[in-house]
Amino acid sequence: MPPNRPSIERIWQQRRLLAWLLLPLGFLFALTTALRRLLYRAGVLKKMRLPVAVVVIGNITAGGAGKTPLVLWLVDEFMRRGRRPGVISRGYGGSAEDVREVSLDSTAAEVGDEPLLIRRRAGCPVFIGRDRAAAGKALLAKHPECDLIVCDDGLQHYRLVRDVEIAVVDRRGFWNGWPLPAGPLREPVSRLLTVDAVVANGWDGSAAFRMTLVGDHFESLGKVSHGGTPSEFARQRLHAVAGIGEPQRFFDHLSGLGLRFDAHAFSDHHRYVADDLAFDGDAILTTEKDAVKFGTLAALPVWVLPVTATVTPDLAKFVMEKIDGCPPA
Repeated sequence: MPPNRPSIERIWQQRRLLAWLLLPLGFLFALTTALRRLLYRAGVLKKMRLPVAVVVIGNITAGGAGKTPLVLWLVDEFMRRGRRPGVISRGYGGSAEDVREVSLDSTAAEVGDEPLLIRRRAGCPVFIGRDRAAAGKALLAKHPECDLIVCDDGLQHYRLVRDVEIAVVDRRGFWNGWPLPAGPLREPVSRLLTVDAVVANGWDGSAAFRMTLVGDHFESLGKVSHGGTPSEFARQRLHAVAGIGEPQRFFDHLSGLGLRFDAHAFSDHHRYVADDLAFDGDAILTTEKDAVKFGTLAALPVWVLPVTATVTPDLAKFVMEKIDGCPPA
């Protein structure tokens, strides 16, 4: 049976006893984070500037908020407008300790699920590394044609000088509003006042840009297939598997397509084993991020639902105007 969602996330939902008990650690975390940022601002800790513009996409809460779909959308928009972007990422969940390029043949166990997904979808160079500045430097050395770097999940990586900061907030907002580990906050909510753009992914708060995820066409994992529509699964016994920042978002998406299924939620970046996918039924439905880790683990047919972000108003235009030094209209 798949594991329950991490208990820490249940603690973050409200300000109850366990959250209060963790609050002293939260104050310590917040103080350490603020001090680290101050040291970078004062020049005590050295920053690195890359020779091309850097766009950082991140969030102020732990866990996924929809950053990867936004990275893919921005990269596609930049390429469509004549730019040649590259992507750098931490490579969270992968075993690689050094800076390296992500190839189409890389594995999620090595480079992380999100960088591998981005490499396969975006069609641009992707490098990973704990030190994002070093990853960006290596990317430009290998691919000097790149004229723009998109940093996936690097809002708190202050060593890397950035030209544009974008923060994503999903529908969960800030939960109990406390710092880690008493709450989900990596940085205080006031941090949103200092970024260049806030993108709401289902969040009902104040944001200049809003993102929606669309997708209703399934692709068969590991096989050449014309794909599947929701109506083709109407009479099947389905299992939906999601190990993303908010699995419920995927399950709600499937329900919105009129599908009925047994839901199986896993932790973000979960490393699957065969027992996780040993279901009785007709098929498994999953996300692209999970699918890159499935391999041949599942006995049932696996259908993957790619989703595409749409952002309004034109965030790519806003970013390019910031980079090129033109004031937004």
